[in-house]
Amino acid sequence: MSTRIAFLKGHGTENDFVIVPDPENALDLTPAAVAALCDRRAGIGGDGVLHVVRSAAHPEARHMAAEAEWFMDYRNGDGSIAEMCGNGTRVFARYLQRVGHVAEGENTIATRGGVKRIHLAKDGDVTVGMGRARLPEGDVTVSVGERSWPARNVNMGNPHAVAFVDDLAQAGDLLAPPPFSPAAAYPDGVNVEFVVDRGPRHVAMRVHERGSGETRSCGTGACAVAVATARRDGADPAVTGTPVTYTVDVPGGRLVITERPDGEIEMTGPAVIVAEGEIDGKWLEEAAR
Repeated sequence: MSTRIAFLKGHGTENDFVIVPDPENALDLTPAAVAALCDRRAGIGGDGVLHVVRSAAHPEARHMAAEAEWFMDYRNGDGSIAEMCGNGTRVFARYLQRVGHVAEGENTIATRGGVKRIHLAKDGDVTVGMGRARLPEGDVTVSVGERSWPARNVNMGNPHAVAFVDDLAQAGDLLAPPPFSPAAAYPDGVNVEFVVDRGPRHVAMRVHERGSGETRSCGTGACAVAVATARRDGADPAVTGTPVTYTVDVPGGRLVITERPDGEIEMTGPAVIVAEGEIDGKWLEEAAR
């Protein structure tokens, strides 16, 4: 491992990430190394790592190289691999723009959830085409302490359970994953969103992200919440033929989610790079053991 490793730090609605540029996929980012980087006391600190790799250089992304030059090899804060991260995609795009790999306008990024189309606006916001939601059949329940709520099962390339509550405080501290049932609904764990209404087409949420705990924001979670709320409100665009837009407040800011009649979902929000520097390669090598 090289002596010094470049990194940047960025966030999207305060969902924060350590960005590690590695175009040729030369770094061995083990789960332990990722967890060390994300440690808020002993490392840099973040909800996850955005490992920046050329699609052609990564075995999981080579088949997407013709559509997207860059692959977002996303890792959760505990070092586990995730299929997709919506806020991370916006921050990833902002990094690519910062270093000159992409320009304002339309671009693409490869992820484990497929190729995502992005739009870098002049006002600084980033819009990500999040694809279509899948709504698996079957009843799901999530619990906090002695209380339980029915939840909507929404898959945005990663799994979500969306529960509508009277008060966001009912979600508790969200330090541990909220229990859910049946276990077969989410064999690999789940992101759990707790949602309250704020006004017409306007909701607020808190989230426990699988592998990261409670985060200040979750992009795929906000999309899942908008989809679940639209179905609850009888505003399914596939039925009405009209796009539907929800404003979703998260602890770290605000996201705007639009679902179109063809099922395509777009998420718009900010993305900021706040710092850059170097990681001590020897420290990371020892932390990875």
